[in-house]
Amino acid sequence: MPDVQLITCEHGGNAIPAPFGPLFTGHRALLDSHRGWDPGALLMAEALATATRAPMVASTTSRLLVDLNRSIGHPQLFSPMTRVASREVRAQIVAQHYRPHRDAVEDLVRQSISSGHRVIHIASHSFTPELDGIVRQADVGLLYDPRRRAEVQLSMRWQESLATLHPGLRVRRNYPYAGKGDGLTSHLRKRFGEGGYVGIELEINQRIVAAAGQLWATLRGVLIDSLHSACARHPNPTA
Repeated sequence: MPDVQLITCEHGGNAIPAPFGPLFTGHRALLDSHRGWDPGALLMAEALATATRAPMVASTTSRLLVDLNRSIGHPQLFSPMTRVASREVRAQIVAQHYRPHRDAVEDLVRQSISSGHRVIHIASHSFTPELDGIVRQADVGLLYDPRRRAEVQLSMRWQESLATLHPGLRVRRNYPYAGKGDGLTSHLRKRFGEGGYVGIELEINQRIVAAAGQLWATLRGVLIDSLHSACARHPNPTA
């Protein structure tokens, strides 16, 4: 079963569709903050998709409208601004801005598996350098489910490749979040077995994104090259 890659970006922008604009009156600063989107995540996703010639599914609608990386029923699916909207409005948001993204990703995974491929799904995210007064001690995080051997192995090889290509880079696994927590990858793991689906969330420190210039460009290149190396050394045992 040969591997194919799929790139997604759930928090690529902070746009609010016009019909829901009144819900966010006076909240421009919040939309522009890390709570509104993942700076750099879309650019990283686009770079990965271009380099690997992989399909990409991305959203530029703010996570404060609805969080595409949360399951239906999760307390953080809606933000304080949308949580107070009527049931009808929230249902409209889900139908127009949540389901299309999630369904498109799931359909691509299903189609690839049906065609005899194993899917390596990289979900591109970024994290704020400091949260609740605690400074995050990493430049890159690789999130996965430690119960799934293929995800463990790929994450370890990706970390090793990054250490070889960029020894000074601080790369941590399942940091700053636990990879088995609620999210799109965890949803897909429930739908597809390990033999057909491998899901990794890539987390980049927004400090590097904000620095821009050569530092940010170098990191994108290193992440692409190291992923290629990790996948080349990560054969599918069912192939």
